[in-house]
Order: sequence, then C-alpha cells, then structure tokens
Amino acid sequence: MRMLLTGNHAAAYGARLARPRVIAAYPITPQSPIYEKISEWDGQGVLGARMMRVESEHSAMAACISASLTGVRTFTATASQGLALMHELLHFASGMRVPIVMVNVNRSLAAPWSFWSEQTDSLSQRDTGWLQFYVADNQEALDTVIQVFKISETVFLPTMIVLEAFYTSHFMEPVEVPDQKLVDKFLPPFEPAFRLDTDNPTAFSQTVSQEQYARFRIQRHSAMEDALEVSEDVDKEYKERFGRGYGLLDCYRLEDAETVLVTAGTIGSTARVVIDSLREVGKMVGMVRIRLFRPFPKQRLIELLKNAKKIAVIDRNLSPGQEGVFCEELKSALYSRGNGILVFGFALGLGGSNVSPVHIEKVFDITEKMNTAPIKPILNIEDKDAFGI
Repeated sequence: MRMLLTGNHAAAYGARLARPRVIAAYPITPQSPIYEKISEWDGQGVLGARMMRVESEHSAMAACISASLTGVRTFTATASQGLALMHELLHFASGMRVPIVMVNVNRSLAAPWSFWSEQTDSLSQRDTGWLQFYVADNQEALDTVIQVFKISETVFLPTMIVLEAFYTSHFMEPVEVPDQKLVDKFLPPFEPAFRLDTDNPTAFSQTVSQEQYARFRIQRHSAMEDALEVSEDVDKEYKERFGRGYGLLDCYRLEDAETVLVTAGTIGSTARVVIDSLREVGKMVGMVRIRLFRPFPKQRLIELLKNAKKIAVIDRNLSPGQEGVFCEELKSALYSRGNGILVFGFALGLGGSNVSPVHIEKVFDITEKMNTAPIKPILNIEDKDAFGI
C-alpha cells in the first residue's frame, strides 16, 4: 500500500508491522507524532500491543527492559533531552542483552534550547552498546525499523534508528507500506531462550567478579562486531522480499571518484543532486553515506575509499574540543592503513540550519583546491580568506 506519510508516521507504521507486544514511551518534540499515532491505534483497538504511558523517558526505557526480559518484543521512541535522560538505562539495556528497538529523532541538546535537527543526542550515546542506524528518508525509516527488529533479536543487542528533526520527522513523502502477512514471514515472533518466568525462576544483572565483568564486556563487543554481517544479511533478505535494500553504506558515483563526500542522514540525499551537477562539468566526485554507525563498518570504508585522493566529511554535529564525530571515526579507521588520503572535516548544519546544494558545492570546491587538510574542523565555509583559495 502506498501512503503519504511523515517520517514519524512511517516509523510508527514500521513499528506496528513488527508486532511488538509492549510499547512504552513519553512524548517529546519532535518525536511526539510517533507516540500520538501509536496511541491513536491503541484507542481504536487495532494496535495489538500494550501501550504504556509513563511519566518520563527513563521510565519508558525501564519498562522496555523489564518487558523484553520476559520474552516479548518491545519498542519505544524519543529525542534529545529524553534520550539524555535514558542514558543510565541504555547501558543496562545493552548489558542485559535485550533487543529493544528505539527510534530517536535527532534534535539539538540544550543549552540553549533548540528544537531543530542535530546528531549530538544520538552520537553522545555511541558507547552505550546500542546499534545505530542513520536514515535519509521516510521509506528508509519504515524499512529500517522492520529490519532492525530481526537484527537485534539475532545478536541480542538493542538498536537505535535515527531520523532528523523536521527534515525527516515532519516532512511528507510517498511511502510503500508492506503487507502485514509479508512482514510476518520476514519477522517471526520473538522467542528468546532465556526469559523471566515465574515457573522457572532466574535472575539477570547480578553483581559479578572483575573477570566475569570483563568477559561480559568482551562478549558484548563480539556481538556488536557480529552485527555487521547480520545487518548486511538482513538487508539483503529484505531486498529480496520487498524490493528495497540500503546496504551498510550508501554509495553514489563512487567508482572513479577522486574527491569523495562522506556524510549521514538527509545531507546524503541533497548531495546526490550536487554530485550529478558537478559530474556534468567534469568533476570526479562521489559520495558515501554512512547508514550503520555502530558497529562502525571500518573495513568496508577502507576498501571503498582506497582510490580517493581527498575526502570531505560533513557532520551535523561537533564534539567540543575535537571535531565532527563521523570525521573523527573515519580518520581513525583510515589511519590504521596509513594510506595518506587527505580528510577535510566540515561541521555544518548545527542547530538544524540548512545544508543546501550551494553549501555542499562549496565543500567540494574547498576540498579540491586545498592541498593541506586543516587539523581543526571547518565551521564557516563562507570565510574564503581562511582557506587561502
């Protein structure tokens, strides 16, 4: 069925199609329409899940952890300050290996207050042990929600699907909503081997020795690494069944590109228009859009970028005192191979400001003309004197 949906409602449909048994959430702008749509279905009696209306995001995650430990499929959604409030329990969720699925709608963190898109909220949770997928449009949002339930329930780690405030969450696009019967064949019921059961008492998250704790951490890391192959296999299966696949990395006109843009989210969609335009005038440019951030697909990126002469990274985030997080991670991966590719880091679109085709064209222009990559991130592409070009 083809429907005109916002990104928030597309994510809600994806969650409903996955047939979770428990949904616990607390409304926060710009995630609230997900919560509202699910509540509407609950009021109509068609949700097929227990909707828990809790007093905070911290409580929402606590409820999802508890429900998941009983062996049922769970879902939640949040944004910005709500995700920050969940921080403590995000560690519990991954450490207890519960496959919760959560949609986070990227929104700038306070202070000052802002309601616009920025990736800092999700990226500040990168070490909590959650898988992270960054989507570029509404169709990808719906499809990824369905996919990650299968991924999470295979590796027993929670997953966060990240879409951008307003650029994705409130923008309407035609979306293909799969048939429920087809989704049921792709995603069978969740049946964990271990669960809380009054007839067979057990306990989770006990105090352990140093050696036992280290073993748990290493096992979680191994599961995260396994998620690379699992995510790829699930995406391929989804494409076979539904005709849509996205890969771990979305590549565009990359084969012979000399200058490559690396980015995530909606900037990747805008960049395609710019790349086509620059190709028409002989510029050898291409793009890699990072879809899966945790686990970070290091080996795949190294292989894809091995023939690039220069790389420009556009981050809609900034780690104070360092640089954009995607740029930092990419440099770390490439450095291990010592291939000498120049990497230029641009922190643009902070606070949800628009990154237009004109901005992306300037990024390519600056990258192509400069022969030395600055150590500090480039924050203002309008200041031509700063680049000496």
